[in-house]
Amino acid sequence: MPQDISTVAFIGLGVMGYPMAGHLAGAGLDVRVYNRTADKAAAWVAEHGGSHHPTPREAAHGADLVLVCVGNDGDVRQVALGDDGALQGMAAGSLLVDHTTASAELAAELDAACREHGIGFVDAPVSGGQQGAERGTLTIMCGGALADFELAAPLLEHYGRAVTLMGPAGSGQLTKMVNQICIGGLIQGLTEGLHFADKAGLDPLRVVEVISQGAAGSWQMDNRHRTMIEDEYEHGFAVDWMRKDLGICLDQARRLGARLPVTALVDQFYADVQAMGGGRWDTSSLLRRLRDPDKA
Repeated sequence: MPQDISTVAFIGLGVMGYPMAGHLAGAGLDVRVYNRTADKAAAWVAEHGGSHHPTPREAAHGADLVLVCVGNDGDVRQVALGDDGALQGMAAGSLLVDHTTASAELAAELDAACREHGIGFVDAPVSGGQQGAERGTLTIMCGGALADFELAAPLLEHYGRAVTLMGPAGSGQLTKMVNQICIGGLIQGLTEGLHFADKAGLDPLRVVEVISQGAAGSWQMDNRHRTMIEDEYEHGFAVDWMRKDLGICLDQARRLGARLPVTALVDQFYADVQAMGGGRWDTSSLLRRLRDPDKA
């Protein structure tokens, strides 16, 4: 395993991957990128330098570390394990890190495939949204062997303020599930609180100013209350993505025998938001569902 990583490949330049890869380029690394939409990869190179490539395989060729940040399990399989996937271009002794929020089963599959090729693997889903990616303040939950994590961590710290090994492969994804379970309940609680304050004739901004200083305070309250009050949701983490994540959580819970009644309910509330045409709205749009019950 190379101890001095100088060349990396970044696969997937969405709202998260684009700035994450940018932080690596800003740190002086040689960054090779691939994106399904080639124009976006070309725009990234024009902004940050490095090089863009027509397939994940070609982007990964010669890279000490390959990072993936795409949409779902199927996307990861395609860009990592497909005929033109990253593993086909990676050398033994290199390292694959998957930042996609995906299933723990996929993490185990990738770990096994990597080991067949003599490649290290870390599953490393992130939390903090587009803002965290742009600011380099993401929380990164990792699963994998200690040696692989220790090699990857200094690179991940270019865009993560908290980079933590949670256990063997799959542990990062399981921890991200806990994260999404907690967020869903917090957003619904904030939604109901703001809705109640409005119906009670209270000034919601003053209410949040007071209660955010106590036990009710949360990241969601600090960062989303104003846009929720203003009924503005054209930003942030999309409802479609949250439903994908909650689906992963609920599937895993069934396998574990874990009971997630609130998570299942919030997932259905997000289905209502999708039916209102809000699939790309921020997750805080649960309040729109209460304000416009006839459309839900």
